[in-house]
Amino acid sequence: MRDLTGYGGRPPQIVWPNGARVAVSLVVNYEEGAEQQVSDGDTRSEPMGEVISVVEPGVRDLGQEQIFAYGMRVGLWRFLDTFDRRGIAATFFCCGRAVERTPELAAEITRRGHEAACHGWRWRPHSDYPSREAESTDLDRAVGAIAAATGERPVGFFCRGSESVWTRDLLQERGFLYTSNAFDDDLPYREAERPGLLIVPYALDTNDMKFFHPNGFVRAREMVEYVEDALKQLVEEARESGRSSILNIGFHLRICGRPARFRAVEGILDALDRHKDRIWITRRDAIARHFAAHHPDDAS
Repeated sequence: MRDLTGYGGRPPQIVWPNGARVAVSLVVNYEEGAEQQVSDGDTRSEPMGEVISVVEPGVRDLGQEQIFAYGMRVGLWRFLDTFDRRGIAATFFCCGRAVERTPELAAEITRRGHEAACHGWRWRPHSDYPSREAESTDLDRAVGAIAAATGERPVGFFCRGSESVWTRDLLQERGFLYTSNAFDDDLPYREAERPGLLIVPYALDTNDMKFFHPNGFVRAREMVEYVEDALKQLVEEARESGRSSILNIGFHLRICGRPARFRAVEGILDALDRHKDRIWITRRDAIARHFAAHHPDDAS
């Protein structure tokens, strides 16, 4: 049953480390190599890219393959080096097949202090799995690939589109700390039927995928200004009423990994730095653990 009430206007008064009321989660999606491609045996190649693909289904789309490959070959290093320079820890949503194909690149994520969360085996909605068993098999493959490459078993999950009706049960059975397939709150919460699994909501508005949407961002500064508006609103709410929240900011290696759009990353990091005394920038697993430790019984 859908929950349209949540905390009912009485969210927990969570105080993040250093007295902050706003936690900021920077997410980078690591999915290149896990998308649909005819060259990988799929019936069609992924249509969403710099432009909508005009290649017919069933025909190999070399252009789309290369657009995705740019994210791994170049974009990844822009993100990693910039995060190093600024001392920032982020979460990478990693597709298992992408990690299996580039284990030496995936290893850099955890080596540099970032979280490698599970983004499914393929870059696909989990809602389209035909059975619990099929989804279970792919989830285990993804977890195994990430653990083998990075040396760390993922504790967080997020898939493209929507979870299936089985996903959260599968995650809880495997001891996952949190799932992020939720867009319905500004704070983590639990479900009564799965008390061991924390829901750490994500957001798609402060997300660079909107560069690929016709009603989204065009110039880098548009994303910077949009994120700044969200940041200012949450900081103001924290100052005036003590309201706590999470600001989710999502990036993709092939999207903001490009030079012009990477200016959005730099601009957003500059904006965060201007508010550094009022916010906590951290990994999603750290957010989940802090919330669970300080609010063990909160459930919507």
